[in-house]
Amino acid sequence: MDTVMLSRLQFASTTIFHYFFVPVSIGLALLIAIMETMYVRKGNDEYKRMAQFWGKLFLINFAVGVVTGILQEFQFGMNWSDYSRFVGDVFGAPLAIEALLAFFLESTFIGIWIFGWDKVSKRVHLVSIWLVALGTMLSAFWILLANSFMQHPVGFAINNGRAEMNDIWALITNGQLLVEFPHTVLAAYATGAFLVTGISAYKLLKKQDVSFFRKSFEIAAIVGIISSFGVAIAGHAQAQYLVGTQPMKMAASEGLWDDSGDPAAWTVFATIDPENKISSHEVKIPYMLSFLSYSKFSGSVKGMNTLQAEYEKTYGPGDYIPPVRTTFWSFRIMVAAGSLMILLGVYAIYLMWRKKMERPNTWFMRFMFWGLLLPPIANTSGWIMTEMGRQPWTVFGLMTTEDSVSPNITSGQVLFSVISFTAIYAILGLVLVGLFIKVIKKGPYAMDNDHGESHDPYNKEGSHAFS
Repeated sequence: MDTVMLSRLQFASTTIFHYFFVPVSIGLALLIAIMETMYVRKGNDEYKRMAQFWGKLFLINFAVGVVTGILQEFQFGMNWSDYSRFVGDVFGAPLAIEALLAFFLESTFIGIWIFGWDKVSKRVHLVSIWLVALGTMLSAFWILLANSFMQHPVGFAINNGRAEMNDIWALITNGQLLVEFPHTVLAAYATGAFLVTGISAYKLLKKQDVSFFRKSFEIAAIVGIISSFGVAIAGHAQAQYLVGTQPMKMAASEGLWDDSGDPAAWTVFATIDPENKISSHEVKIPYMLSFLSYSKFSGSVKGMNTLQAEYEKTYGPGDYIPPVRTTFWSFRIMVAAGSLMILLGVYAIYLMWRKKMERPNTWFMRFMFWGLLLPPIANTSGWIMTEMGRQPWTVFGLMTTEDSVSPNITSGQVLFSVISFTAIYAILGLVLVGLFIKVIKKGPYAMDNDHGESHDPYNKEGSHAFS
């Protein structure tokens, strides 16, 4: 494997691993803020205990996420120095603002939240966790602003062979950011919600701390279903934006080599042959691609062959077709995982509405436990589609991936860092899983007794609530 491919592999692996933690932090921060708000409004100590218990998982996840994020940023100087030189004046500004504004906001008020339970008033303490939740959103905003520039570069001018920012407002109002930010943040809320429902479902199956985890489940289920529907709506808007700004990515996500007819059908399944540029064994839903692209059941979509010819006229000779199989299937995995999340969320709300959460079906709780894996699957596949579908560009229309890599590094050096980073991340992952399991096993009332055994003082029926 050459230097470019190894550098891409390293950045992909570190980014995917780092992004396991980012949406969990954003989603848990919101849920903890909601739980503490209910404690302040109702005065029920069980909600306080919920904020503290889920807060432990949030803090563990936040700490590991910070470490993985630092390692990820090292790569801009190590493996992608030519990219950093070319867009550093644009790309560096939002990253700096994210660190100085958003991350410091999170870190400061996390400290107040951790140590201020008995030292500040309830309302001041509540404000601190809401500011943490706001900080996580602002952090996502500035990171996505940088990514949006890579997808749709605006607000810059080329001077002396480098891109320099000349309009920060254009960056902030970038159409790509306006569709990417809500889609990503809502997905993060869904991630946190399904983590809480999954762990709660496991505890309910074990009949441990029933009242506590039933309430946790219900709060998270409401957030989960609202955010899951929001993700679908925001994703639809993002797909429509792609038709105008990155039509090649849209065509690749459909395995569409030639222009579609009018109306255009959406492909559910296909066998992709990139070598011969054909798609076969297709299963299609009539009209759906037109609706996905234009919000109406008419309209055609350009194919990759047509776009390749157009790009060659605009950018010069080259292969501008991204990895089609990867783009095609990552999009479908994302849609499938998101659809399952909506189905599980709808059924959870149905049980709550019919007041059947006292005795939920065992099979449903098992589905909800494994459902905590659905958001990471959807998040990962969605980002793979977003980034792979942009290839061969690092900055669309301005700089290719091959031109972005550091010129003076060898494949051996990159391979060493790939192995080193992978080993470090594996250790961090094992540590996080171990700490999560330890906290979950102890339960929310472990500190109330000498033996660390969970009990539920708010549930008169105790562990027999499901029997």
